[in-house]
Amino acid sequence: MTAATTDLFAFDEARLAELTTRHGTPFFAYDLAAARERFTGLRAALPARVRLAYAVKSNPGLPLLETFAEQGAWFDCASAGEVSTALAAGATGQGMVFAGPAKTERDLQAALFAGARIQVDGIEDVARLHDLHTGDHPLPVNVRVNPAAGVSEVATIIGGGGPSAFGVDEEVMEDFVTEAARYDRVEIRGLQVFAASNELDAGRLLANHRTALRIGQRLQQLVGRELDLIDIGGGLGIRYALTEPTLDVRALGAGLGRILAEHDWFTGELLLEPGRWLSGPTGVYAARVVRTKVSRGERFVMLEGGINHLLRPLLTGQSFPTLAVRNGEGVLAGESSAATLAGPLCTSLDRVGTGDLPTDLRPGDVVVFGQTGAYAYTQAMSHFLSHALPEQHWVG
Repeated sequence: MTAATTDLFAFDEARLAELTTRHGTPFFAYDLAAARERFTGLRAALPARVRLAYAVKSNPGLPLLETFAEQGAWFDCASAGEVSTALAAGATGQGMVFAGPAKTERDLQAALFAGARIQVDGIEDVARLHDLHTGDHPLPVNVRVNPAAGVSEVATIIGGGGPSAFGVDEEVMEDFVTEAARYDRVEIRGLQVFAASNELDAGRLLANHRTALRIGQRLQQLVGRELDLIDIGGGLGIRYALTEPTLDVRALGAGLGRILAEHDWFTGELLLEPGRWLSGPTGVYAARVVRTKVSRGERFVMLEGGINHLLRPLLTGQSFPTLAVRNGEGVLAGESSAATLAGPLCTSLDRVGTGDLPTDLRPGDVVVFGQTGAYAYTQAMSHFLSHALPEQHWVG
């Protein structure tokens, strides 16, 4: 299966051959037209009362944020730096939420300066905001709640319903609300529940969202005022192999419509904050083959870039899809075999996954990784061993 016949690569065969010929490797390339199309397609699948916020952590590239801002996106930020980038891209505080389990004072000040809706993770956030907020009216905030049950996650990234560094445990929510009421310059007006990541089953996502609305109803009773925003998190997954299913976003949107109808006590807005689903399929990473070898029966392909450019396969055990391009020949087809992809770093940890690659792969060929528009360039160990950073190219 080649790039032109799958959804795993942002560019077709001809464009990949052009990119790898024109640009020195290693590099990332992103298709901004694809980003636009994904945002508008997802927006069209969702009920009108569901706001769509891009999770900046998945890829904070300024051209990408500008593309989403032009489409009216909100932004989910998790640091002062992300707030600054989102503002530079054209975001406003009215379309920004700010989250994080260990917010520094600089983070809180940046979020307050921008006018973002801050999602508090504990009473410490409330106390500090009470001291920092200088407005004439109480500061509206969301509280992040860690569900006691009723949530699930296939691969443990966020943590499902277990012990968590994030948020307030649901079983102590009443105590938290009571204590937070002592800080009269802060007012709980919303909820965040984020229990799963990279989920490909719309039904599992909707089950988690029903749990969020159940918690929201209890929270509204406890605070004694209507909630205006419930952030149900992201978690919309993309496939990394042809054997995996594709998330049905139309089914997700229809299900959210049913959930809103079931919970007529809630008159505010839901906030969905996908990152990977919007940005992942827009990017590719290209690295040149330096050498190949067989060691005790295992085939290795040694690349000029490793976990200093792509860390996710080491963290999650899931490989990015790959193909190979040869100058003058384009995308290589024909006989292939399994290979372990290794980088240039002086550690046996430097593995960037596995892939079926041509058996005649040779030095100078380029291995292209698909789905690398999310959790790639900025997630990696960029400065380890002081190799040069890969270039980033924004197309369209």
